[in-house]
Amino acid sequence: MTTLKFAAAGTLALGLFAACASPGGGPGEIEIRTGVIQQITLTEVKSTHDQGVGAILGGVAGAGLGSLIGAGTGRDVAIAAGAIAGAIGGNVVQNKYFDKPVPAQQIFVRLNSGVLLSITQPVNQTLYQGQRVYVEGTGTDARVVPAQ
Repeated sequence: MTTLKFAAAGTLALGLFAACASPGGGPGEIEIRTGVIQQITLTEVKSTHDQGVGAILGGVAGAGLGSLIGAGTGRDVAIAAGAIAGAIGGNVVQNKYFDKPVPAQQIFVRLNSGVLLSITQPVNQTLYQGQRVYVEGTGTDARVVPAQ
């Protein structure tokens, strides 16, 4: 019976190692994409400036002020009410004064492979139509940078 358990455990371990092996590139490899800018259009993107910080700071401040009121159960209610009101107020202030749209540019790049990419990124004044560029990253992290 012990030999059977040992054989089963060995087979399981071998299967796990085989499943981890993958053909092709490892995590350190990247693909370098090059192309030419076809068009640049100015636009705006929503700011992702510290989302939720206003609500958190407002809630903490409200709870602190609420703790100065009353004693016992009334104090607990004042702390909870202060935290809720502060969180709502902090969120409103952040949305009104800090979450403004940010200037950006939508860049259309024709890759050497013929594929046309559209990437929206913060404004880079050194980019112009017809320029040879690299496309770094993928997805929402993709950025267009001048080829050197």
